[in-house]
Amino acid sequence: MSFRKLGLPNTLVAALAEQQYTTAYPIQTAAIPAILQKKNILGIAKTGSGKTASFVLPILANLQGSALAKNRHPLVLVLVPTRELAIQVTEVFNTFSKALLDRVKTLTVYGGVSINPQMMAMNGVQVLVATPGRLLDLIDSKAVHLSAVETLVLDEADKMLNLGFKEEMTKILALLPKKRQNLLFSATLSPDLDSLSAILMKDPVVIKIETVETDLQQIQQSGYFVPEEQKGPLLRYLIKTKKLKQVLVFTSSGYKADNVADKLRKNGIKAAAIHGKKSQSARNNALNQFKAGNLPVLVATDLLSRGIDIAFLPCVINYELPRSPKDYIHRIGRTGRAENSGIALSFVSPENVHHFKVILKKSKLYVDMIDSSTLDLK
Repeated sequence: MSFRKLGLPNTLVAALAEQQYTTAYPIQTAAIPAILQKKNILGIAKTGSGKTASFVLPILANLQGSALAKNRHPLVLVLVPTRELAIQVTEVFNTFSKALLDRVKTLTVYGGVSINPQMMAMNGVQVLVATPGRLLDLIDSKAVHLSAVETLVLDEADKMLNLGFKEEMTKILALLPKKRQNLLFSATLSPDLDSLSAILMKDPVVIKIETVETDLQQIQQSGYFVPEEQKGPLLRYLIKTKKLKQVLVFTSSGYKADNVADKLRKNGIKAAAIHGKKSQSARNNALNQFKAGNLPVLVATDLLSRGIDIAFLPCVINYELPRSPKDYIHRIGRTGRAENSGIALSFVSPENVHHFKVILKKSKLYVDMIDSSTLDLK
């Protein structure tokens, strides 16, 4: 459906056209009109389905003509599980706010960096995008107050519950006005999320965009049987022989991510790692370079992958296998988006063959396997 038919202001429709977005995704078609009407929303749709724009656009529209926010009293609170996702959501708010007559001031706050600049920037903020821990720090310092919040957004709500934010979220929810609009968005509907929605919402509009197996048809999947000590040479061989230009490599730990990126650089391949122990500035720089196409290889852990949202990412490599079928689908789903094809490659060492078979069986997938011993990895 055209964005013009969803009830958005002409200025936002024009901004979408400038960004070459003309047709709304299913989650946007269902959510935008309901949010414009100030209804509560429980939106379930897979990562990469357009969830962020589905709440950013109507929130910006609803803020037009509203009274300016009282200093340190934001009108909209968006809670997210990771710093990278916080930055990404804020970028979308800022991109479309530029098109509005009444600009909306959005601020991102997260841990791992100095709190003082965030405290100083709080004046006049209408939309606050925050990770729970840093938000509570700011509340304790009386740098922000939640009594004026009209709209609460929980983005990637499933991850927030799985990553152990329950206690922090309970404290935050207790400080919010009881009368408000609640918007929950998630890739899955877990029992925890279902119970949370029951607490937060009265008569929510439930939007569930079914994930079907054809979602993965645009992804060309292959696996390589490879001994652990040959994974590095295999990775370099594939990057060079397939002339891969933008590759997202997944590892199971920050230590391994650093090790893989270091060996790639020593072999003349520009690469960087991002994980929880990296400084925020280093993570931001690596991610920006990767998104811009100036960094051919980015090595990441699963925790950081939620902030890596690139519309046309051509290749994902599982250097180490994920723990679960759900994580496998999430990883390879980084590619093959927006009707573009993608490549997903998995390295399977002898001790992980059974685990990979379980992942494929539970995911109802078949992957062509290649024996790396048949390749010249020198």
